[in-house]
Amino acid sequence: MNILIWLVVGGVIGWMASWLMKTDDSQGIVLNVVVGIAGAMLGGWLLTPLIGIGTINQSVFSPIGLAVSLVGAALLITILNVFRSDPLH
Repeated sequence: MNILIWLVVGGVIGWMASWLMKTDDSQGIVLNVVVGIAGAMLGGWLLTPLIGIGTINQSVFSPIGLAVSLVGAALLITILNVFRSDPLH
């Protein structure tokens, strides 16, 4: 049951991050879930040591933990956009 909750919350966080970063039109449900979960991992690696709060990947479903996951997902989208952009234009 935990994996189902993890996927749903990861999808919501991925959708919120894609909406925040204005990439919602180019992403589907599966990519939102992947971005949400991978972004939570990224947020956990980068932000957790600084502020001491876990993410959804560490079973922390507090508002601050969800916010750390959202920031990590938005950061992941930003990194992906940098690599996907055409340097000639």
